[in-house]
Amino acid sequence: MIQERNSIRLVAVLLLGAAVSACSGTAATAAQAAPAQAGNTAAADTQPMVQGLPDFTVLVERFGPAVVNVQVSEKRAEPAASPRGAPPGLSPNDPLFDFFRRFGAPNGGGGSPRGGNAPPARGEGSGFIVSADGYILTNAHVVRGASEVVVKMLDRREFPAKVVGQDQRTDVAVLKIDAKGLPTVKLGDPSKLKPGQWVIAIGSPFGFDNTVTSGIVSATARTLPDDRYVPFIQTDVPVNPGNSGGPLFNMDGEVVGINSQIYSQTGGYMGLSFAIPIDVANNVREQLIKSGKVSRGRIGISIQDVNAQLADSFGLDRPRGALVGSVEQGGPADKGGMKAGDIIVRVDGKLIERDAEVPSLISSIKPGNDAQVEVWRDRSVKKLTVRVAELKEEEGSPKTGNAAESDRQGPLGLSVRPLQQEERAQVKTDGSLVVEEVAGAAAQAGIQPGDIILAVAGTPVRSLADLQAAVKKAGKVVPLLIQRGAAQIFVAVRTGG
Repeated sequence: MIQERNSIRLVAVLLLGAAVSACSGTAATAAQAAPAQAGNTAAADTQPMVQGLPDFTVLVERFGPAVVNVQVSEKRAEPAASPRGAPPGLSPNDPLFDFFRRFGAPNGGGGSPRGGNAPPARGEGSGFIVSADGYILTNAHVVRGASEVVVKMLDRREFPAKVVGQDQRTDVAVLKIDAKGLPTVKLGDPSKLKPGQWVIAIGSPFGFDNTVTSGIVSATARTLPDDRYVPFIQTDVPVNPGNSGGPLFNMDGEVVGINSQIYSQTGGYMGLSFAIPIDVANNVREQLIKSGKVSRGRIGISIQDVNAQLADSFGLDRPRGALVGSVEQGGPADKGGMKAGDIIVRVDGKLIERDAEVPSLISSIKPGNDAQVEVWRDRSVKKLTVRVAELKEEEGSPKTGNAAESDRQGPLGLSVRPLQQEERAQVKTDGSLVVEEVAGAAAQAGIQPGDIILAVAGTPVRSLADLQAAVKKAGKVVPLLIQRGAAQIFVAVRTGG
């Protein structure tokens, strides 16, 4: 499961281990010093901010038994010849053979085993017990397509497991084994995590059960490509294939995340690992156990981040919030009074710093409930109430039309032309001007040929004259609302005027 992102593969690792123990380092006794002179802070500045190293032994002994090894078998209909992604010369009997067959490898090729019948594919992952009666959390990609799942405990007991449900959007799965009185983990609050805090993982990298690795939190609420509904916890905890699905512990011995992915150029750990916040995973768990499916909220908008130029053009004090690019006609946000050009600054009282925070917040709201949304509009904050609807599958993006004769537009460095009626129908747009050529300020801002210009500083434009007048009125930073494919986004163009 390796995804290319600018020559960097996003690897879903099979077993990620994490466990955290109480920090045992004690502060050193400060040496007696002479009375400080007025304004002299040199003595305080020389005191170390961090003293001692953490000891994880108590944590591992207490919660290690609740971390399990998840072994899966998957029936294969295809002949077992040259599995895609297996490195050249790797024997089918090698423990890594099925991992590379299942999740891909940097190099293709590989030999083929003897015999005409394909043996079952086997893989491993990690998980952790969240209830004494046998409910287990792991990653969905660990058990995807599995025909048989076996859970192996630290004390070497083994149990057949049932997949209660799995959610591909968050990569969370729930397993159930028939047992009582099992050891369990303690769940924590990921919102209290801060960059620099110690965390540990317990899992089964490459099949080595209950492997413990440690590191620090690098960032919180991190978004990854194609993962809009998970605000990942980024750490530098070493994780490898087989760690996926294992717990990430804080220093209080609480599980704060499920280790899920790494960024890598080699297929192995390179210092960047990502965990699903446990509150997100636990919400999925409760819904899967109760109804077998996950229901998510939606309000019918497209959003983007606010950079310095956009913040300036909208009169915002600094770059923050989520800029609304488009509002679905007749959708929940539209009915609640939201408009394109609004900047979402709060959702249900929670401050919004980046656009990536909004999808996870909205999706966690039960459909039918109201969301209290504060937006920045016309240089002031307005409060809106939006009735949340249920998220459905997304539609594909329409294609753009062909170019024709163009007219030169000066300050922005654009060549634009009117859209033909059939082109507007094809791309399903309300816009009237399409960009043909880009230079100067517009090119530096990221405007592309084929973009459809919808509005300037909130004013709809339907002709070249409208565009010129709106640009002149906007000033030195021109916020353009454009349609690109199926999405509507704002782009701030600095003209210097």
